[in-house]
Amino acid sequence: MSFPFAWNEFADQPHNVAPRRDRLRYHLRHSASYLSLFAKDLAVALPALRRYRSYMKTMHRLPVDIGSPFGVSCSEVPGRGDDIIEALKSAGIRRTLVRVPSWERGELARHASFVGTLRREGLDVVIALLQRRDDVLDPAGWEGFLADTFSALGGLASHFEIGHAWNRTKWGVWDWREYLSLARPALALAPKHGVKLVGPGVIDFEFHLYPPTLARAPFDKISSLLYVDRTGAPESDQYGWTMAKKLALWRAVVDRSLREPRGCWITEFNWPIEGTGKYSPAPGKPSVSEDVQANYLVRYFVIGAASGLVERMYWWQLAAPGYGLIDSRDGAWRRRPGFAALRTLVRQVEGSRFEGKAGGVPAEIYYFRKGSEEFAVCWTVRGAVDYSFPKRPRLVIDRDGGERAVEPGPVHIDERPEYVFFR
Repeated sequence: MSFPFAWNEFADQPHNVAPRRDRLRYHLRHSASYLSLFAKDLAVALPALRRYRSYMKTMHRLPVDIGSPFGVSCSEVPGRGDDIIEALKSAGIRRTLVRVPSWERGELARHASFVGTLRREGLDVVIALLQRRDDVLDPAGWEGFLADTFSALGGLASHFEIGHAWNRTKWGVWDWREYLSLARPALALAPKHGVKLVGPGVIDFEFHLYPPTLARAPFDKISSLLYVDRTGAPESDQYGWTMAKKLALWRAVVDRSLREPRGCWITEFNWPIEGTGKYSPAPGKPSVSEDVQANYLVRYFVIGAASGLVERMYWWQLAAPGYGLIDSRDGAWRRRPGFAALRTLVRQVEGSRFEGKAGGVPAEIYYFRKGSEEFAVCWTVRGAVDYSFPKRPRLVIDRDGGERAVEPGPVHIDERPEYVFFR
């Protein structure tokens, strides 16, 4: 069964053209594929749960050296290359990710030019290779695309992510075995081209797909498109699972699915902006205001970086009307609050050492040290509190980089993350 592929240029994702009834009928016909997951998942389940409990006992309690985990994806915009470079450099971003779709195989020279520009500015570039249904049905065509892409971009990109959100049928893959049919030729070609691979690029909280795929696809780095936007704040739970708990479970499942350790990357997350209409990738409940998006961006990055369980995280993306750090609808690009929030986060936290999270307090307080400076990144999940720190504060830098001196006494903390520096 196949359906015509239709790209939504406004939201940067495929249209879901398959009728719900037909999708259900197809999945029922392939129920044996889903049943085949159980044996591998069952073998991993108990060891992974034990590892999960261990991570939950130590996460945000042990020191973590924060290197450069902050990434922002970007797409080429004709005539705006200088604006993209200036924005990434202004935000202090060192890592970026660029999508290359299989249906643009004839435009690899253009992609190579754009990626080359990023590399000349000192940016690390990961290439995410996007698939569609035709690639599953035409293995030779997909393998040709991989060979051409590795040849054209292998000297420019540090890693290639194989496949994208394939556990959503609109991306053209109908079960995990079909995904492996895309991953296997990449694994075979990678040594010939000297490239490193990332995968499996599962989207959302579907960690049962990792044991069977990782058993057959030994990627160099393990990736997840770990969205939590449908639960609202990163600290909100989905059937009891907060972002922190999902991170611990994901890492535990990955660890128990592999024979040797691999680094874990979150290669895509965001919150869509309310009121952006056709430009929103997920209109309705997941959408938030620009100000709330900026709050959640910082909180997600801090929770992830301080966990010690994930090496990199990439915000999707720099410039996009429906969710980007920059609203690109007008000729004069407008930087949203999330841009200033990310810039401040990178300036303060990159290269620091996380030293622990405060417990039993009415706010989320993460302590860091950077050189001789000691500071806390703090916020509330909802509402506001006045909190007296054990050490005397001397300076507060707000979410967007503004500074204010602190008088002796409690510090006001609300849902907007702030950086409190101590004497």
